[in-house]
Amino acid sequence: MKTSIWISMAAACVLALPVHAAESMGPGMMHGMGMGMGMQGKMQADNRISLGLKGPQKQHQLANMRAHLEAVSDIVDALSRGEFDQASDTASRKLGMTPQMKMMCNSFKQDDFRTLAFSFHESGDELAKVLKTHDMSASLQALRTTMQFCTTCHSTYRQ
Repeated sequence: MKTSIWISMAAACVLALPVHAAESMGPGMMHGMGMGMGMQGKMQADNRISLGLKGPQKQHQLANMRAHLEAVSDIVDALSRGEFDQASDTASRKLGMTPQMKMMCNSFKQDDFRTLAFSFHESGDELAKVLKTHDMSASLQALRTTMQFCTTCHSTYRQ
C-alpha cells in the first residue's frame, strides 16, 4: 500500500521537474542537462501551444501550478498517514473548482486550455469525494486521473 503512495509521489515530482527546470534555466543550461534533446542529441523545438501570458498574469499562473503540485504532495502525505479526510479537504480547497479557480479559468482566451483547466478542477472535486470513502485503491486511481490532466496540460501548453 505504501509503495503505491510513494510511486504516486515520485511521479508527481518527476512530472514537475522538467517544467520547473525548463522555466528557470536558459537553453544552454538545459542542453547540458540533456533536456529538450532528441535521440540524436539535437535540440528539439518546443512545439507546445503558447498561452501568451505576460508579466503578472504569467507569474500568477506559474504560482498556481506550483500550488497545485504542493497540494498533490500534501494529499500523498496525508494518504501515507491514513488521513483521508485531511487529503479530501486539501483536494477540495486547493484542486477543486472553487469560485476563484472558476473565475481564473474563465479569464483564459484559449478555449481548449480553458476546457482542460475546468476538467482538471472538476477532477479535484471528484478526488475529494473519493477520498472521503477511505478507499486507498480508489483514492489513488482518482489522484492518478487528476494528475493525468496535469500531464496533458504540461505536454500541450506552455506559458
